[in-house]
Amino acid sequence: MNPYLPAGEYIPDAEPYIFGDRVYIYGSHDKFGAPIFCVGDYVCWSAPVSDLTDWRYEGVIYKKNQDPKNKLGLRLLFAPDVCQAADGRFYLYYAFDFMGIMGVAVSSCPTGPFEFYGHVHYADGTLWGRKTGDSLPFDPAVLVDDDNRVFLYSGFYTPVPAVITGGRKLRTDGGVVLELESDMLTIRTPEKLIFPKQGEGSFNNHEFFEASSIRKYNGLYYFVYSSRHNHELCYAVSTSPTHGFRFMGTLVSIGDLFLHSNDENHANNYLGNTHGGLLRLEDDFYIFYHRQTNRSSYARQACVEKLSYERDEYGAYRFNQAEITSSGVCESLSLSQPIEARLACNLWAHGHKTGRYDAKNPRKLFASHPYFTQDERDVAQGLGATQYVAHMGDGATAGFKYVRTEQLRAVRSISVRARANKQSPQQICGRIIVSADESGRQVLADIPVRNCSSQWSDFSASCILRTEKLAEAYSALYISFEGEGAVDLLSVRFA
Repeated sequence: MNPYLPAGEYIPDAEPYIFGDRVYIYGSHDKFGAPIFCVGDYVCWSAPVSDLTDWRYEGVIYKKNQDPKNKLGLRLLFAPDVCQAADGRFYLYYAFDFMGIMGVAVSSCPTGPFEFYGHVHYADGTLWGRKTGDSLPFDPAVLVDDDNRVFLYSGFYTPVPAVITGGRKLRTDGGVVLELESDMLTIRTPEKLIFPKQGEGSFNNHEFFEASSIRKYNGLYYFVYSSRHNHELCYAVSTSPTHGFRFMGTLVSIGDLFLHSNDENHANNYLGNTHGGLLRLEDDFYIFYHRQTNRSSYARQACVEKLSYERDEYGAYRFNQAEITSSGVCESLSLSQPIEARLACNLWAHGHKTGRYDAKNPRKLFASHPYFTQDERDVAQGLGATQYVAHMGDGATAGFKYVRTEQLRAVRSISVRARANKQSPQQICGRIIVSADESGRQVLADIPVRNCSSQWSDFSASCILRTEKLAEAYSALYISFEGEGAVDLLSVRFA
């Protein structure tokens, strides 16, 4: 399901790789309630290639204070990438926030522990990011090609003040590539701008912003990145790792923008940054990404969608934009057990208006909006956290995709577990509508909500579904609150 890790685990920027018979994800590490991105050490999760629902915690693989330039652990480990080199070892590339250097750690095992190896540097020993004209080392993506040549990608859109980068003014012109020597550290060929953020060569309306990710399939190079819109992952394809990339489209947007005629004020979910990568399992492809929670960009959770595709006239995979779902890699949600509210893939307030969590003062801006959250401050490996949708006021809606329609036809009653939102200034008096369509015309249940306290309680009603109206094999579920005050939603159960 999405998110596919435990409720209290926050792993954004996850890059998926197959090593042996398992899929490993490498991402940065947010913590619930933190005031900034990526405050945790790097951890790893893995799943068997045969079952992307069976994720296992592999532990901490690299601590931020292992780098000698961060002994106090004050700098933050942003999005990493991992590769297996010709020597069989695994190399972890990372950048400390906006510090302006690129670190490398190494391990004999994909789950670490990784040990500090060095910093990417020129042949004369000068660190990359320390020479005049260097770009900001940021969001690494690394590729060991079939001939064992090593290519490192990086890039950022927004200018970073020199006071943050240690007094150096580093370029942020877009996405760059450079080649490394076989030692995985020394720059062989200087950086080259291949994804300009503006002007000639940029991708109109989907210009490069950040989140470099690279894969090679059937002789073609697939570059995934986050555009200037931030809420989407796009991709470009080339026959070369260093030039000639052509824009191919959007893979996923965390608000389903560009998939439908939605603008940023009418997205299917709250917006913010996202980052991830492609995974190929035989003939199937998946896009990994992250969503925003807790009315901020500092508690992001890992999600994944399966991609449909065709082959174009050049033999490249042309992926169709994935719709964000609750079921993720699963065929559908099961109605045999409660559906947790945290699995909602769509969330909005009255009027279907959302917005960006990376805006200024998001808590004030979204004070009356629903959001994903948890009561516990932080939970190890996410185990034991109770995540839910908070502050569903009048007109707020949580959407779940998808369930099998034939299962819905067998439902006789529906119950929701809810409580009065602690910050609601009004007494709760209203109803929860469960419907099979976004407009609320296909009502499954109309559930009165009375005597709602601050404790989780169950509210139920008989199902009033008219089965002949549900002609599709799969159906979405939408849960809306109508009335005074605001409720928190924990789960919905079907019987």
